[in-house]
Amino acid sequence: MNATSQARRASRLRTAVALTSVLLLAACASTPPAPTASLEAAKQAISNAERADAGRYAAAELGAARTRLASADTAVAERKMIRAERFAEESRAQAELASAKTAAVKAKAVNDEMKRSTGTLIEEMQRAGGKP
Repeated sequence: MNATSQARRASRLRTAVALTSVLLLAACASTPPAPTASLEAAKQAISNAERADAGRYAAAELGAARTRLASADTAVAERKMIRAERFAEESRAQAELASAKTAAVKAKAVNDEMKRSTGTLIEEMQRAGGKP
């Protein structure tokens, strides 16, 4: 009876180990969820860049952001969620870069205009100061 009891325990142990192995493999093989938050963040960043007129001042970066977002959507359709997450993050970063470049170009234009205005004002003051 002792040998039968040990045989049952060994059989149960093998069954438990096999079941655990199958569950672990299934957990590893399952597809992670879609990177919804990253995709939404990328879409929002692209929208913000478009509103800032990045299509005019940073077209290459905005185009790259759109391309990366399309790649992320394709990866989701192919159930390659890790790749989709990476493309979505790259898309967001490109869109934010486009926004930053656009802001820099606009700020430079304002600065240049202020320099011209200041120069004109200085010239006018010098002319007015030289007259009796």
